Amino acid sequence: MPKFAWEGKTTGGKSIKGVMDAPNIDSVVSQLRKQNISPVTEAIKEKKGLDLSNISFSIGTGVSEKDLTIFTRQFATMIDAGLPLVQCLDILAKESPNMSLRKILNSVKESVEAGTTLAEAMKKHPKVFSDLYVNMVAAGEVGGILDTVLNRLAVTIEKAAALKRQIKSAMIYPLITLTVAVAVVAVLMIFVIPQFGALFKDMGAQLPALTLYVMNISNWIANVSHLLIMGVSIAAVIVGKIAMDRNPKTQMLLHRFYIWLPALGDVIRKSAVASFTRILGTLISSGVPIMDGLDIVARVAGNRVVEAELKRVKQAISEGKTLSEPLRQSKVFPPMVVQMIGVGEQTGALDAMLQKIADFYEQEVDESVETLTGLLEPAIMIFLAIVAGGIVISMYLPIFSLANAVSGGD
Repeated sequence: MPKFAWEGKTTGGKSIKGVMDAPNIDSVVSQLRKQNISPVTEAIKEKKGLDLSNISFSIGTGVSEKDLTIFTRQFATMIDAGLPLVQCLDILAKESPNMSLRKILNSVKESVEAGTTLAEAMKKHPKVFSDLYVNMVAAGEVGGILDTVLNRLAVTIEKAAALKRQIKSAMIYPLITLTVAVAVVAVLMIFVIPQFGALFKDMGAQLPALTLYVMNISNWIANVSHLLIMGVSIAAVIVGKIAMDRNPKTQMLLHRFYIWLPALGDVIRKSAVASFTRILGTLISSGVPIMDGLDIVARVAGNRVVEAELKRVKQAISEGKTLSEPLRQSKVFPPMVVQMIGVGEQTGALDAMLQKIADFYEQEVDESVETLTGLLEPAIMIFLAIVAGGIVISMYLPIFSLANAVSGGD
């Protein structure tokens, strides 16, 4: 499709210009007028030659949460300043350092120029713009508060990213410690214990049961065929886990197991409450109906148990119940949350109450993660001390026995 460079004036009298894909000049004029831009007809000219502006040589470049947050905030600022939608998208596409995002924004801009709504244009790119994002943008367009909605979206994305970041960072140290522990034990078993085995064989000493047990494990691990079997077994477990994750029934069983684990389950439940209240509160305050909001929250819950609970709640509301009534029967959402939601419904400030609950539970997640980390670190260190200490003791027991025999003989 040909590209046309155009110039025009906004309703405020500001001169603007841009580039548009259109079949002809008449189509350009028509599209500009739909956007409340008065076109300067004689300035509309078709662009000739090869346009290299959208060619990307990047491979596998994705759109991160940070990229999406920055785009959303910048978009909100431009809309609030009164810039036309297409011009905002054009500027943001040209200025974006992320080639994938630039390509997507150009596609969204072309769709908007062709007459679709912004939400419909974004819906064509579900990997970047989630159901939550698209529905909130749609509500903002209908209500004429797109800038406000975009700012709320940016806050929601930032909060969700911060929550994920914190949980991941808290798990890094225990995972590194556990990896080092396993590596140390593996080195001892594969390289050190066999040396002691050869020494004890030359000495002809009778070995204690613990020493024999450790040496048998070492011989088994050091055997190449056994290492191959271990590798295949680990690969089979990983493949099995992936297959189970793709099966809704096994997913439900796994997620039910995760959510009721003693320490980790507490973090998962609190994280689910924080995510549910934050997203639903943002959707309701942006004008999205509660039924649509629950449907969106259920899809982005990330846990089959929570998703099933929210679908049950939605069904109960469709039968005439309030939000708090079906939540009372849930084992996932604590009584305090249900009571606060009930108060929010009675006072007509449900969206504000949901945001307060989200703030509280995000803080609770922080504390629970710290507690979990505090429990894991000493547990891993104790495990390492017991295993490594047991191996060392098992190797020195024959030496002590031999020394005692020698001294007794003297």
